[in-house]
Amino acid sequence: MNTKPTWFDTSIESTLLAHESSDDEQGYFVYQLDALKAHLAKLQQQDVIKLWFAVKANPLSKIIQTLDSEGFDFDVASSGELAQVLAQGISPDRILNTGPAKSKKQLNAFIKQGVRTFVVESLNQLTWLNEVIAEQTLVDKPTVLLDKPTVLLRVQLQWPEGEKNPLGGNSLTPFGLSVQEWQSVHVSDYPNLDICGLHIFQWGNMLSNEKMYSLWGQMVSPLINLAADIGMELKILDLGGGLGIDYLNEGRGEAQGGGDTLSWQQIITDLADIKAQAGVDELWLELGRFAVAECGYYVVPVVDRKMNYGQDQLVLAAGINHIIRPAITEQPFPVTLLRQSNAPSQVFDLHGPLCTSMDKLGHLPLQNDVNVGDKLVFGYCGAYGFTESIPFFLCHQLAAEYVFQAGKLIEIRAAQAASTYLA
Repeated sequence: MNTKPTWFDTSIESTLLAHESSDDEQGYFVYQLDALKAHLAKLQQQDVIKLWFAVKANPLSKIIQTLDSEGFDFDVASSGELAQVLAQGISPDRILNTGPAKSKKQLNAFIKQGVRTFVVESLNQLTWLNEVIAEQTLVDKPTVLLDKPTVLLRVQLQWPEGEKNPLGGNSLTPFGLSVQEWQSVHVSDYPNLDICGLHIFQWGNMLSNEKMYSLWGQMVSPLINLAADIGMELKILDLGGGLGIDYLNEGRGEAQGGGDTLSWQQIITDLADIKAQAGVDELWLELGRFAVAECGYYVVPVVDRKMNYGQDQLVLAAGINHIIRPAITEQPFPVTLLRQSNAPSQVFDLHGPLCTSMDKLGHLPLQNDVNVGDKLVFGYCGAYGFTESIPFFLCHQLAAEYVFQAGKLIEIRAAQAASTYLA
């Protein structure tokens, strides 16, 4: 009897098998909201950290609403993400504005819409935000100062010469500033802002509790010293995200080359210690994939099978135009055959329909009786799927999005033919 992988919830299998796709629906995403809600509830069973959802991972309305129901607040990095979160009835005082490209115009717009928590990533952003509050106070409430926004400074650390950080080296990024650059400011020079926290996040898809704890521990001393140097009473420490998903059950993260799958309970224990070391009132995490990846699937049919230089290949109706992550990380989503099969497995190259060799979704095992017309299901697609990809290349269809809740498959976004977006 065919055994499905542990990441696949077989309670949804019959519904997916029965689903009849339209002519425009070449591939679709489906998110299990009941499973997501249960997972989020477990994450909230602690009082050590404040949890934010990084909207970039999945901005679908139903995903945001489910996170809201479990008490998550929201990290937005663009005006579009802000509009989407506000459209779900989220109060702006539960929104954190992150991202390296905040202009004065954008800061002004966020303040006018009620956002009061910001991560600033440059000296310009700090100055602009201070000016925005002063200018809006003069226009809107000339005798009353607007509530001071809560401001965190984003810090970019470098590791000692010869050592590798979890991203594979001391690569310079646009995220935040060095300790040395931030030391040129003093919080008293920005009277319109409550500068009371530091933000640091320089890693991705980490899977080892031991390495995460070591990483967090190394940051405490330089951050405490920076706060003292600039006259900050350090109340908040934001450690970003980066908690990993072991996509192929290999027991290793994409950055560190080895380690164990993360234990959430160990994370809480470790962060309680980090919180005590830093002496802060609040410790924040911005979860993306760790919050929502497991709830999502991507379903796509096989349109061709062939042998090429001794390698079996499957060509799918859609590829990186719907899920680009395998091409940019070299780490594929896991896959299974939707129908039951007792056939032995073999490894296939999985390709999409685009005219580029980049359009490859993995070199992965499937039952060897897979053939044209079969549907494949990719797992852990609740994060970095629909909105991270390149849907317009070659004028293929846009993917549909569904939710599965209370045993029903509900269409949230219909598939769209190229004629709907071509000018």
